[in-house]
Amino acid sequence: MPPADRRLQPRRKPRQVRAELTRERILTAAAHVFTEHGYAAGTTNRIAERARISIGSLYQYFPNKDAILAELMVRHIDRGTWTQAEQLDLSAGSLEAMVRAMVRDAIDNHRDDPQLLRIMIEVAPVSQELLETIDRNGRNRVAQIRDLLARHPDVRVGDLDTAAELIVFTVEINTHKLMADPRTIPVETFENELVAMVTRYLRGDQ
Repeated sequence: MPPADRRLQPRRKPRQVRAELTRERILTAAAHVFTEHGYAAGTTNRIAERARISIGSLYQYFPNKDAILAELMVRHIDRGTWTQAEQLDLSAGSLEAMVRAMVRDAIDNHRDDPQLLRIMIEVAPVSQELLETIDRNGRNRVAQIRDLLARHPDVRVGDLDTAAELIVFTVEINTHKLMADPRTIPVETFENELVAMVTRYLRGDQ
């Protein structure tokens, strides 16, 4: 991954409720503008107009639209964190049910806006905060999945650490690809096939 660009750092971190609300308005407005007009035409002027603030106010928080998109990507990744991993602990049930819960959780976290997701995947710039968020969330997800695998009696892989890494990467990258262009494969078909593939791998089926 390329080094983070310091130009993508937000200019102002809100310290008061009013400032935080303004920052949220900018991010919400940007998500709508990028979706409606595309990233190239999603100018800061359009974002400021949609947020009902002056362009000068917008620049107090973000230096450019790249920084805004980078922050939206950070929010997307943080929102997708498996914070309810304990609810995925279905070690008393079937291995397939546990895998389906993981896959469905990933799908549900990417349903909101396919067009914005596609923009983030294709053009989101790399900020230092984004790099740190990807690393932090990746490590957390791998640890959560490894813990689930270690407790399920039907898991037959030889290396739990490697298995957890492979599953997180496989589920995440394929879910991103599908949900950014949901017309390619029906979501139900995607879920069933991915669940079958991961389950066979974990059971050690030949």
